[in-house]
Amino acid sequence: MTATAAIRLYLYAGLKGLVPDCPEEIPISSGTTVADLLARLGIPPEKIHLVFVDGKRSDLREALQGGERVGVFPPVGGG
Repeated sequence: MTATAAIRLYLYAGLKGLVPDCPEEIPISSGTTVADLLARLGIPPEKIHLVFVDGKRSDLREALQGGERVGVFPPVGGG
């Protein structure tokens, strides 16, 4: 049986608009990847540029156990 836990999710810049009512704390099953979590929220992978888990750069394959802080950033352009 898979344990249930929660993570704290922080969406930045334009990603906030994709999930306007996204709760900061989200329940997950232990072993859920960042990609699984974002797919569940309807965020397409092409909208994601950087992922940080507990302040360290990570990627979409990172397996979460619960208790992590996950920050997700879109590509940023400027001029």
